[in-house]
Amino acid sequence: MSDGGSAATPTTEELSREAIARVDPSGQLREVLALPEHLRDALWRVESAIMSEWDTPGGLVVAGMGGSAIGGALARAALGDHSSRPIFVTRAYGLPSWTTPDTTVLCASYSGNTEETLACYESAGALGAQRVVVTTGGRLAAMARDDGIPVIPVPGGFQPRAAVAYMTVAALEVAALCGAGPRLTSEIDVAAAHTEQLVAEWGPEASEDSLAKATARALHGTIPLVAGAGLTAPIAYRWKTQINENAKQPAFSHELPELDHNEIVGWEGSGELGRFAAVFLDDSDAHPRVKERIELTERLIAPFAAACLRIETRGESAFERVISLVLLGDLISIYMAALRGVDPGPVEVIERLKAGLSER
Repeated sequence: MSDGGSAATPTTEELSREAIARVDPSGQLREVLALPEHLRDALWRVESAIMSEWDTPGGLVVAGMGGSAIGGALARAALGDHSSRPIFVTRAYGLPSWTTPDTTVLCASYSGNTEETLACYESAGALGAQRVVVTTGGRLAAMARDDGIPVIPVPGGFQPRAAVAYMTVAALEVAALCGAGPRLTSEIDVAAAHTEQLVAEWGPEASEDSLAKATARALHGTIPLVAGAGLTAPIAYRWKTQINENAKQPAFSHELPELDHNEIVGWEGSGELGRFAAVFLDDSDAHPRVKERIELTERLIAPFAAACLRIETRGESAFERVISLVLLGDLISIYMAALRGVDPGPVEVIERLKAGLSER
C-alpha cells in the first residue's frame, strides 16, 4: 500500500475479533473469513446441480442485483481475454436487446424473490434461451423446478453480499458449461488455499498495523472513492458496495482510464466539501501503461485527498488476484463498521424500500 497524501485522522481502537463481535452480533466477520470454504463448497454445489454441458454461441448473460450480481462481474474479470464468447451482467428488469435463444441466462438471486431477476427469468423463458438459476429458494427456485431448469443451491442464512464466492463460482462454472470460457476448477482450488493464507495475514488475529486494519483506519472518517482498471474495476465497485452496506456510509467507485477524463478535475474542490479519500486498486499483472497512469493520477489527486492509497492484487492466476482484493475489501468494510461502532449486518433501508414497492 502506498500513501501519497495526508493521512486521515488516525485511530488506535483495537480491531480484534472480540472488539468486532461487540458490534457484529450476526457474524458478518465470520462469513468473510469463511471465503476459502465458500469457494470449495461452491464448486461442489455447481457440480452436484449440473451434470452436462451445452453450447450457446450467444454467450452468457448473468441477471441479478446487488450482492447476487457481483459474481457475474467478478467472473468476467477473472476470465478476461480467456472468455471465448460475450459475458454480460444485467442489473435491470429486462435482458439486453441482443439476447437470443442461443444465449445462456444465469438468473442469480440469493433470496429467490428479487423482482428484477424474476422478470429476467420470465423474459429468458419467453425467448427460449437456456436458463440456469442460482439461489437459496424463493419464487425463483419454485419456478425453475416447475420448468425443469437446473437450480444451483446456495446455503441460506447469509446476507446476500456474503455469498460472493457462491455467485462468482456459479458464474464461472456456467460460463464453462455453455462454452463461454474455460474451466477454472483448479484455479479456484488454488485460490481457496491462497485465500486461507491471506485470511491469516489480514484477519482479526493479525497485527494492528496489517494492511486491512491500517487501510480501514486510513479511510475512517472519510468518504472513499475507489478506482479500478481492467481486472480491478468490478472489485472497486465491490469495495464501494461493501462499505455502503457494512460500514453504513457513502462510498463511490470509478474506472480508469475514464476517471482521468472527468473525476480527476473534481478533486480540486474536494477539500471545501468534505474529507474524501482516494483508493486505487492496481493489478500486479496490469499493462505497464495502466500502472503509469495510476501512479500519475494518484500523484495529481493526493494534494486534495484526506488519504490517497494504492493497493495491488496478490496471487498468480487472475482468479487468485480477483479474490485477494475481494477478501481485503470485505475485511476493510467490516473493520470500518467496527471503527464507527455500527452493526455491519442489517440493511434496514433496503427492506423498507422493498416493502414500499410491494405495496404499489
